Amino acid sequence: MGYLILYSLIAGVLSALVLLPLTNNERLRIHFTGKMRLQAIGGLSILCFIGFFLYYYITNQDINATSLWLPALIFTAGGALLSSGLEQKLKGILLVLSLLASAYILSAFMFNANEKYEVSKMDIKTEIKTFDEKETPASVPPDFARNKMKKAFGQVPNTSYYELGNLQIQKVNEEFVYIAPVEFSGFFKWFKGKETPGYFILSATDSTANPLFVESEMAYTPSSYFNKKTERAFRLQYPSYIFYGAVQLEIDDNGNPFYVQSYGDFISARNGFKADGVAVMDAKTGKTKDYTLDDAPEFIDGAVSPEAVSLQNSYFGNYVHGFWNSYFGKSDVKLPSDEGTEANVSPIFDEKGVMYYFTDFTSPKEGVDSMLGYALTNARTGKATYYTGNLKESYMDSEGALQIIEKRFIEKKWEGQMPILYNFYGEASWLTAVLDSNGYLQNYFIVSAANPEITAYGQSPAEALKLYKTALQKGGGTVTGSSSSEEKKISGKVLRVYKEKLGENTNVSFLLDNRQSYTMSSEKEPLIIYLLEGDEVTMTYLDTGETFLPVNTIKINNLE
Repeated sequence: MGYLILYSLIAGVLSALVLLPLTNNERLRIHFTGKMRLQAIGGLSILCFIGFFLYYYITNQDINATSLWLPALIFTAGGALLSSGLEQKLKGILLVLSLLASAYILSAFMFNANEKYEVSKMDIKTEIKTFDEKETPASVPPDFARNKMKKAFGQVPNTSYYELGNLQIQKVNEEFVYIAPVEFSGFFKWFKGKETPGYFILSATDSTANPLFVESEMAYTPSSYFNKKTERAFRLQYPSYIFYGAVQLEIDDNGNPFYVQSYGDFISARNGFKADGVAVMDAKTGKTKDYTLDDAPEFIDGAVSPEAVSLQNSYFGNYVHGFWNSYFGKSDVKLPSDEGTEANVSPIFDEKGVMYYFTDFTSPKEGVDSMLGYALTNARTGKATYYTGNLKESYMDSEGALQIIEKRFIEKKWEGQMPILYNFYGEASWLTAVLDSNGYLQNYFIVSAANPEITAYGQSPAEALKLYKTALQKGGGTVTGSSSSEEKKISGKVLRVYKEKLGENTNVSFLLDNRQSYTMSSEKEPLIIYLLEGDEVTMTYLDTGETFLPVNTIKINNLE
């Protein structure tokens, strides 16, 4: 607060000195005696001080010299107009400098596009690793989670004082969960209550789980007022920091709540943003500490705000050939999707429990729903990887996947939410939660990004995945195992065989004398169509733990 007061005082005094003429102006008949001039300067300084203080205090604007470009322009213009003689010339010079600074700040976005692209450059790869079907993705959609928390709001003491805050997905004690703080519902509720009672926690992988209210008093929240408001508390502690994105609640493994906000630097002038670190605040005591991204505490999953990642995606997609190309020509321009659950990106976790922000990119051409690629950005470090996908195939984008779901359930008026691209069995595939018009989860839908006619849905991601595997085989797709499935070799005698014609291929399912069932498509091995009961076979397969194990290679002994 002391820094804000001193800064506002200095800005107020300088503004008064620039605006008021220090010498008499005969042309405008402005005459001041020494005492009158001091009183005028003092009075205007106080008014300007109050104005600057209220502006910075209310808006939480960063307190840097460049943030005064507009007042500087106004006051120097006024000062040059009201003064005369040498004083007018000097203030005229200040006006010219203010005009140049204003022009630089306002036009920076046209000249720093190349710098924006450079800071947003991503590693380039083809495909993400094959998903391990033994794992459970964080697939509970946020709207469904929020509805469940609202229905459980009766767990909160003095319910009428509060409302549910913003959801944040994270990993707590090795489990993927949604966290939502309880917020004040208005000024008078805050004035009387002072502290919120806690937060809700809900599994992000189990749609049948129920929300749990955790009692943990928080004095510093986004819905508090004056110096207890989290954004203002961060600003008063770090006056000159450039923050970007909303504050978010993070819970450590002991259940203690902390609010975090990303900070960094402008690309140039006061335009653009690049995240450098994260500020962390104890929601109970207000104690704050700032960290670089490399040094952020381990319990913080989202050190880089989703808003900052979305901005980075925009730089990467739009400015590959500079600013003007993003509007005219649009050569190699790719637009990030707006289907994400948080600031146009969707948080997901890898097999190590590291959070990434996902988004897909599409063509700027109207009516085109093909995906040009997709990006995963590490939510702790801000480092991103762009995946081109199989360049020999055309992938459907997230909007196209949502349209397929809408058409599939058009009579029920169900809609998809949170489409995420996975590599299921070697096939780029969209996994999407399907909700009814009331926001209740109905099923999980999977559709191939390269072959939209191949779809499956089930009550859980695991069930949908099993049905999708069958659909891939029926559709003639190539099914490979998960990243962690072990390839094994076996020999045995065929007891039973079932063959099903699927398009141009035949899917063969068979039972060996070890009482285990296997499956293989003739697309992989054409000779499989000749398999008969009693044949002796030697083969390799993937031990996925499923009822029908996928065969990679097979040798039918009496055919050789």
